[in-house]
Amino acid sequence: MDSKHLSGQAAYRGSKDFTQQQVRSANATGFGAAADDYMERGIDLNEELIRNKPATYFFRMKGDAMKEAGIFEGDVLIVDRSVPLTNGRIIVAVLNGELLVRRFHKNFSSAFLIPENNRYKTINLAEFSDFVVWGVITYTIHPQG
Repeated sequence: MDSKHLSGQAAYRGSKDFTQQQVRSANATGFGAAADDYMERGIDLNEELIRNKPATYFFRMKGDAMKEAGIFEGDVLIVDRSVPLTNGRIIVAVLNGELLVRRFHKNFSSAFLIPENNRYKTINLAEFSDFVVWGVITYTIHPQG
């Protein structure tokens, strides 16, 4: 490895010599890239990540209550209010006027909001009268680096 790669600078500094359509593959693994199918028109993230546009909202995660689920402070959460609530889904809930991100769990007699960080306690929803499911998290965008 030459010294350019060890200096803390990016090995690739960018170029405007190519468009996405001109670069046919990113063959870093030795196999055809999965993105090759989209090269003719590019990848539309709205099409890929949003199922129901009028019911979809973006939130930025605050706190570390869901870190064991791979959701970290600053991540962008894509929340769809039209997705039905099912056991085990990660949701945005309103509890006593506060927005929370937790995993929903329901058994025969009770429902709970479960954090994915042992620093936080499980919330038994039977103890609260002011609870609303705001929406179901469908995707998380986590920056690298």
